[in-house]
Amino acid sequence: MTADGHGHRGAPVGFDLDMTLIDSRRVILASFAALSDATGVPIDPAAVDRRLGIKLEDELGFWFPAEQVPAAVRVYREHYLRLAGPLTSALPGAREALDAVKAAGARAVVITAKHEIPARLSLDLAGLVPDDLAADAYGPEKAAVLIALGAAVYVGDTPADMAAAAQAGAHAIGVTTGSFTERDLRAAGAQTVLESLTGFPAFYATFTL
Repeated sequence: MTADGHGHRGAPVGFDLDMTLIDSRRVILASFAALSDATGVPIDPAAVDRRLGIKLEDELGFWFPAEQVPAAVRVYREHYLRLAGPLTSALPGAREALDAVKAAGARAVVITAKHEIPARLSLDLAGLVPDDLAADAYGPEKAAVLIALGAAVYVGDTPADMAAAAQAGAHAIGVTTGSFTERDLRAAGAQTVLESLTGFPAFYATFTL
């Protein structure tokens, strides 16, 4: 605990990207639809939506044989990069959440299952500037990043995000801007649940470890 009473001062804060900081649902689903059209492989958008947040390779494994996944990844990413511009936006409160962490003298780090190139493009399109980015991380991999950072908080929208925060000993904050409910997030270990990131600055101003 520091002299000003804010135990989080200087400790990094992690944020998930898709459906936590950015609204990427439209571009993700559009890219899967384009992949389906290009390959002739039926892909159920509702099933994809229920699993938003997992690694692309893992999602494609539900639809393609293992040996076809690398090629499907390439086709998907081509469509994603083409479609991202008009279909990516910052979620309400995202900029203010990052700013609140920086104003407290801490680092705001994005930790995402997304590949680095589309992750950086998504941040640029949304006008979001974190202090750092850790890409290609999901589940226990996110926990490892949080532990390495010494993160005080992790903010995400999936049960896997909450489990990663709990595993890393970070305060798990769930936001219901993705595909999961408050009940889902709390069952996975969320200690705080917000309807959106608009509530994050007020929470963070009083948060102590």
